Amino acid sequence: MSESESTGDELSGLSGFFFYVFIVHPCTAWILRPGRFERKKSIMYAIAFLAAIAAIKTGLEMQQKGPNYYNLLGVTRESNPLEIKRAYKRLSLQLHPDKNPSPDATDQFDAVKQAYDALMDMEFREVYNKFGKDGIKANKRYDETQFLIELAIFYISWGMMVFMLTLGKRSGEARNWCFTGMVVMLVIEVTMMTSSTNPIPTWLFPALTEHEVVWLLHNLFPAFMNGCRSLGAYLFVDLDAQTRQLLVALQEQNKDMLLVLRDIQIGVQTVQAHGGGGGGRVASGGDVAAAGGGIPRVTPTGKLKELQDRLRSSNTNVAQAVQQINGQPQKSSNMGFYLMILGYIVVAYLFQ
Repeated sequence: MSESESTGDELSGLSGFFFYVFIVHPCTAWILRPGRFERKKSIMYAIAFLAAIAAIKTGLEMQQKGPNYYNLLGVTRESNPLEIKRAYKRLSLQLHPDKNPSPDATDQFDAVKQAYDALMDMEFREVYNKFGKDGIKANKRYDETQFLIELAIFYISWGMMVFMLTLGKRSGEARNWCFTGMVVMLVIEVTMMTSSTNPIPTWLFPALTEHEVVWLLHNLFPAFMNGCRSLGAYLFVDLDAQTRQLLVALQEQNKDMLLVLRDIQIGVQTVQAHGGGGGGRVASGGDVAAAGGGIPRVTPTGKLKELQDRLRSSNTNVAQAVQQINGQPQKSSNMGFYLMILGYIVVAYLFQ
């Protein structure tokens, strides 16, 4: 890979990362803001927006890369040398500078010749399938150690970025989704690069190479990651906050009940004070019953006092629980976010 191409890939990776983090993610958060749309519509609009952005961005980059050698010659991965030679002869006659009036006829003819030379040589053809045009230019070969090192650098760096971008309770589910996607992507990439034959069905994508599949996965992962972040934060349910609200509501309810019981107790005492004769007969009857049967005398005010004491004890426990929940430290992801930005820039320039 030439220095200019390597620099272009680094800048493209950085620009794509910042594009998704600082432009796409805020736009998705705006769509998912509570109250803007209905819940189902918000999710559908967000997914459609993310899919459209990823498709447009990937399509433009694929158009900039141009057709691969198989598409250029109009053959498939299963085409034999005879079929490739026939396709080249047909195109060379059409695109020869002597017959092609196009201003870039020479470049078109050279591109077809380059594709023919690569696909006719079985060794170069294998290199092209695994590593693309740059692999042929650099005369690259599959090396297990080098492959594992590059794999580790990519997935460790992205794993660190996913972890830092999903710090906090609201992003816990999004972190699990992102790591699951990374595991699936890793399995597909290892399968593509270590398989002796292309596992992609020819009837589905007849000209798609292993290199292009890996490139698509790497190119779409930032969109997938930011989609998980947005949807995970939107679908998050804070159980601690709900518990806190319930406890506060219970505390307020206990206070109201204490006030009501206090009013009832005052009313009962007032009735007993003004109805002294009746109250004395009730008390006297109660005393007789207590003396005859040995059962403790229970008065209305005593029962209300007992219930009031229980509610006060419950109110104290609820208040302590609320204080404990409010006293829990809240995680902050600002520092991790800035460290992730710095780390990504360093990794991009050192290893890509």
